[in-house]
Amino acid sequence: MAIFRNVSLLALTFLVLFQFTNLTQASVRGAEADFPVKLSDYKDSEVKNIWTKLKGRIDKAPFNLIASIIFLCAILHTFMASKFMAIAHKIEHKHKKKLAEQKNRDGKEKVSFKATLFHFLGEIEAIFGIWVVPLAVIIVVMHGGGVMEHYIGETVNYREPIFVVVIMTIAASRPVMFFAEKCISFIAALGKGTPLAYWLSILTIAPLLGSFITEPAAISIGALLLSQKFYELNPSNKLKYATIGLLFVNISIGGTLTNFAAPPVLMVATAWDWSTPFMAAHFGWKALAAILISNTLYFVVFAKEFKTMAVETVEVDGSKDARAKSIPLWIVVVHLLFMAYTVSFAHFSPLCIGGFLFYIAFTYATQHHQNDSINLKPALLVGFFLAGLEIHGGCQTWWIEPVLSVLNAWPLMIGSTALTAFNDNAAITYLASLVPSFTDEMKYAVVAGAVTGGGLTVIANAPNPAGQSILSKHFANRSVSPFYLALSALIPTIIAGACFMLLPHIPIPEGF
Repeated sequence: MAIFRNVSLLALTFLVLFQFTNLTQASVRGAEADFPVKLSDYKDSEVKNIWTKLKGRIDKAPFNLIASIIFLCAILHTFMASKFMAIAHKIEHKHKKKLAEQKNRDGKEKVSFKATLFHFLGEIEAIFGIWVVPLAVIIVVMHGGGVMEHYIGETVNYREPIFVVVIMTIAASRPVMFFAEKCISFIAALGKGTPLAYWLSILTIAPLLGSFITEPAAISIGALLLSQKFYELNPSNKLKYATIGLLFVNISIGGTLTNFAAPPVLMVATAWDWSTPFMAAHFGWKALAAILISNTLYFVVFAKEFKTMAVETVEVDGSKDARAKSIPLWIVVVHLLFMAYTVSFAHFSPLCIGGFLFYIAFTYATQHHQNDSINLKPALLVGFFLAGLEIHGGCQTWWIEPVLSVLNAWPLMIGSTALTAFNDNAAITYLASLVPSFTDEMKYAVVAGAVTGGGLTVIANAPNPAGQSILSKHFANRSVSPFYLALSALIPTIIAGACFMLLPHIPIPEGF
């Protein structure tokens, strides 16, 4: 009877929500385009006090505060991910032990729903997607189902998540990895192919590749090579975190040699008329200097451990396999062309997806030279992560814009760095491009801060989840601690910020 009553109550609840949604459809059609509230609609440009401005925006749209609280909960959840994963492993261990004791009785293997649930809650790539659910419910309750459908289905731009899924999958293919290994191995050979030589080569070359093949592709290649050439040698926990911290920071700043590869630069390049020569002269060479300084510093700190590590390097997955050694050059070239095509049409999702379908067909036609199967799970999880972040990020503009607009160059750079740690850096620079009062100095400062802070957390830079997804298996409980990640990335972040703000710009010749 109790079960019937609970089911009836649940059905009634869904019926009420359904009717409520239908009744509000007609009344919200005109309001769909006004959600979230546009910055210009607040009409508070004359308000100078930031707290008064934020309070006024909450009064005008109470949803702002609720959306930011949900966003804060999602951020706190990311810091709890490793705890959830540890709980999942404990429950799974107890469950397996219990199964072993009961197996002779019923002969049935059962899955632990509780362990699976906690494992899902501990998947950092799933967290922002999970918290989209309460956000969507609040939108429906406060504004109606039509507004929620329009915002999530039409307003939010999913081009970057789609692009990341495609480029990650292609970059992780056997021919691309084979090519990348050969290029980096050529550099590492100058250091006799030792773990240190590979470590330095990967952490220097892979980030710079991000300026040409995009950061998601660069971090995928860099993380995969680090996993197989360095992490498999089981370095100390401190060196593990130091390496992933360096990777995240270097990737974030390494994409600034050009104006078309790094998302935070892409967001402002057209609006502010920043060319590739401008980026190289104002950001690129400083990023290279910061990468070299940070890598050298960490090498000095861990010099003793590098000396004790095994001299023999671990082969890239399949590189001892005849298939890897006999990959024809034309197949490698075709894969690189698919990557170039994907980068070229990154902002045209139908063309990007269409090219990916042709890529899949090509991999099946050349199966002997490919991985045993296309592993879409890591890429799809990262895409899910970014899509969730895009949905949440669109509801945070109400407070980010006034916070940025009241700061001068140095405070703006530091503030942009701090905000980037808790919001994707592309969102920070995009919001900055909407502030009409920005001077050239302020524009430079906000982008410098956004790329500088891109390594502090997994959500700070769009490619970071891809790197963490690949490397997390090497850490305790298969999870990277957000606290230790931030700690390990702090020194390279300070070095990068100092290089961007203290080193001079290189003059650009006329005509560029």
